[in-house]
Amino acid sequence: MGIGLTEFLSIELATEHPQVIPISVFIVILCLCLVIGHLLEENRWVNESITAIAVGAVSGTVILLISKGKSSHILVFDEELFFIYLLPPIIFNAGFQVKKKKFFHNFLTIMSFGVIGVFISTTIISFGTWWLFPKLGFKGLTARDYLAIGTIFSSTDTVCTLQILHQDETPLLYSLVFGEGVVNDATSVVLFNAVQKIHFESINGLTALRVFGNFLYLFSTSTLLGIGVGLVTSFVLKTLYFGRHSTTRELAIMVLMAYLSYMLAELFSLSGILTVFFCGVLMSHYASYNVTESSRITSRHVFAMLSFISETFIFLYVGTDALDFTKWKTSSLSVGGTLEVSGVITTLVLLGRAAFVFPLSVLTNLMNRNTQRSESLTFKHQVIICWAGLMRGAVSIALAFKQFTYSGVTTDPLNAAMVTNTIVVVLFTTLVFGFLTKPLVNYLLPHDESSQNTGNSRCKQSAPGSPKEDATLPLLSFDESTSTNLSRAKDSLTLLIEQPVYTIHRYWRKFDDTYMRPVFGGPRPVNQPEC
Repeated sequence: MGIGLTEFLSIELATEHPQVIPISVFIVILCLCLVIGHLLEENRWVNESITAIAVGAVSGTVILLISKGKSSHILVFDEELFFIYLLPPIIFNAGFQVKKKKFFHNFLTIMSFGVIGVFISTTIISFGTWWLFPKLGFKGLTARDYLAIGTIFSSTDTVCTLQILHQDETPLLYSLVFGEGVVNDATSVVLFNAVQKIHFESINGLTALRVFGNFLYLFSTSTLLGIGVGLVTSFVLKTLYFGRHSTTRELAIMVLMAYLSYMLAELFSLSGILTVFFCGVLMSHYASYNVTESSRITSRHVFAMLSFISETFIFLYVGTDALDFTKWKTSSLSVGGTLEVSGVITTLVLLGRAAFVFPLSVLTNLMNRNTQRSESLTFKHQVIICWAGLMRGAVSIALAFKQFTYSGVTTDPLNAAMVTNTIVVVLFTTLVFGFLTKPLVNYLLPHDESSQNTGNSRCKQSAPGSPKEDATLPLLSFDESTSTNLSRAKDSLTLLIEQPVYTIHRYWRKFDDTYMRPVFGGPRPVNQPEC
């Protein structure tokens, strides 16, 4: 019996290049996903992540039928592939594209949501699963597993909400949701790595302090490394000015240094996410002004393109992996048990999210109570921020695979059960909560209302009572009398106590304009009301 053309090509290609066929098929599906996403862009009901998951599920079904139920996979997931090749461009692009003025003006709020919020959410999810899983008959997980579950499901995916919110119409909400999403992912990964270093055989009352201390060490050193690489890159580009001879070289330096920052963090066992994010922020703030205009435009498009492809790749795999019958057969839970466990996790995610968003929003409003230039977070805003963090995505999948599989494969029934539950939670939150996001946002923030709020808050003068100083004035001056410096310091301290967020932001701008930009690059300061 002869063989067909398909079988012949498969034999020939598989002999010389075993990965050619699956990679080619995956690229074709990726292109198909981009085309479908483009066709669905206008209605804004279905975002890219939902489209990618749906296309992945359909592709997985087709492959499952072709393979006669043996596999739905085109490629085998490797968490190292995710953390080394797919995650860096996503996080770097987030830092590079962030609106820095809004991000740093709301920095304390973003950090409170993204750091304190993760600790609160992790605590609730970890203790909740530890208490409820055995009641459902799901036993056998270790203390490390429960803490890892808390960090895995504290990582959010805010892409759906960001695609519906308009940055020009709701700048405060967009800034908070975007900033918190990035900081949240970084904090979740750092906390996950800190959990892996706990010695549970010698656990005692100081263990929590050690975990917190390890977290602070990883968070601070990773941030400083990213800032350092970003400043070095900016200084080199400003000093050597590669654009005189080749715009390709300056663009290559930016790409390579960005990736180097991530790899250095991994080499020193730090958080590559935090490092590459702050490297992106610093490069956007300084380095992008030290290259030619063509390189500046090209770099933004290149980084956005790499990030987009990486995100689509991940969600495509999630869609195909949902039909991996091997994990479902290996799982210690039945279909009903999986739905019960995933329902508990989703409920705990809701409780953990609400437990910090509303209290921290009240605290933020109290900190900004004397600053008329800052918008307060209304209850509607708080609901949207809370909802935006309910979706789970790529980081949750990657951390689950890292904790419960080895190179995407597991033969342990408990581990297989946790992987399948993670996939169910990601699919449910992305599809169900994602579809409901647009009607919720439109109901809470009608278009006219959001536009009116933007018009009123787009550009306001400084808060009453705040000193109207030139942004280039030093904090203290040796050319002025002691009494003048003491009076200025007293006024600044009073302003810091009454309006901490605005004061820190204002003095950072003065320091940045006076000392940083002349050395590392950037636009010259212009004296105008802050917007």
